[in-house]
Amino acid sequence: MVYPMQEMPLNDKQGDPGYEENLAAFEARVARGDKVEPGDWMPNDYRQQLIRLIHVHANSEICGALPEGGWIPHAPGFKRKLALVSKVQDEVGHAQLLYRAAETLGKPREEMVEELISGKSKYSNVFHYHAETWADVAVIAWLIDAAAIVNQKMMAEGSYGPYSRALKRICYEEAFHLTHGYDMCISLATGSKLQRDMLQDAINRWWKPIMMFHGPSDKESKHTEVLMRWRIKLKSNDAQRQEFLKKYVPKMFNLGLTIPEEWEFRYDEATKEWRYNEPDWDEFLNVVRGNGPASALRLRTRKLAHEEGAWVREALAAAAAGEHVPVPVEMN
Repeated sequence: MVYPMQEMPLNDKQGDPGYEENLAAFEARVARGDKVEPGDWMPNDYRQQLIRLIHVHANSEICGALPEGGWIPHAPGFKRKLALVSKVQDEVGHAQLLYRAAETLGKPREEMVEELISGKSKYSNVFHYHAETWADVAVIAWLIDAAAIVNQKMMAEGSYGPYSRALKRICYEEAFHLTHGYDMCISLATGSKLQRDMLQDAINRWWKPIMMFHGPSDKESKHTEVLMRWRIKLKSNDAQRQEFLKKYVPKMFNLGLTIPEEWEFRYDEATKEWRYNEPDWDEFLNVVRGNGPASALRLRTRKLAHEEGAWVREALAAAAAGEHVPVPVEMN
C-alpha cells in the first residue's frame, strides 16, 4: 500500500492546547488494540520513537545484507548460492518496505539513507561484526534471523498500521531465511569434524552479539516503558530474549553444539527461565555507536554502493520528470 506524505498534526506536544484531551483519546484507542494510521493524531513522542525504531530496523536490513552478500561468490554449491542470493535480495527489499513505513511519519528516505552512510544513525549490533567463515553465514541465517523473528512477530502486532503490515510480509520471508540457515547448520553439525568445529567456532564468536541482539536488559533500557505503553512493542527486551533462548537453545544442544562456558548458562526449573552472566551493555552501546570490528567496513561498503548507484536514482528522477539522462559510458 502506498501512502502520501502526511502533514504533521497540530497540538501534538505536551503543553500545546488540547494536547491532554487528544492524548487521552489516543491512548484509549491504542489500549483497545486499534491501529494508528498515517494522518491520525498522535503524540510527537510516539512519532519520534517510531521513526527512531523503524529507521534503525531499515538500516539493519541493509547492513545485514552486507556480511552475507560477501559470501555469495564462495557459497559451497549452486543451490546454496541461489538461496543466499535470494536471502540477500529479500533483506534489501525489507529495508525499502521499512524506509517507506518511516516516511509515512514524515522523515524522507533520502535523509534516512544519508544519516546511515554518514554514521549518524544506528543499526543492529550483530551487523558490526565480520562473517569470517561459511559457518558464520549459517549462524547468521539461523540464530540471528531466529532472534529477529521473535522481535518482528511481536512488533507486527504493534499499534502503528504501516509498520505492522510491513512486518507481517517481512516475517513470511524471514521464516524461509531461518529454515535455510537451520538446514545449513544441520549439514555442518552432521558433517566432518572440520565442519563441526567450524560451526562451533562460529557459535563461540557470535554468542555474545546474539545475547545482546534484543537490546539492553529491562533495568538498563530507557525506551521500553514508553514503547510498551503505546503498544509499539508488546514484550520487553528480556522477555524476547527468554523466548528466543527457550526455543533455540534446546535445538542447539540437539545438534551437539555448546554455549561458551564463560556465560555460565543454566536452566532454572523454578522460574522456567534461562540464567546466564549478564552481557556487557557498555560494550553493546559502544558497538552500535559505530565502534564494532566491522563498523567502518560496513559504512564504506554502503557509501560506495550509494555513490555508484547515483546515476540510477538520477535516471529515475529524470524519467519521472519526462527528461532523459544518458547511461554512464562505463555501463554501455
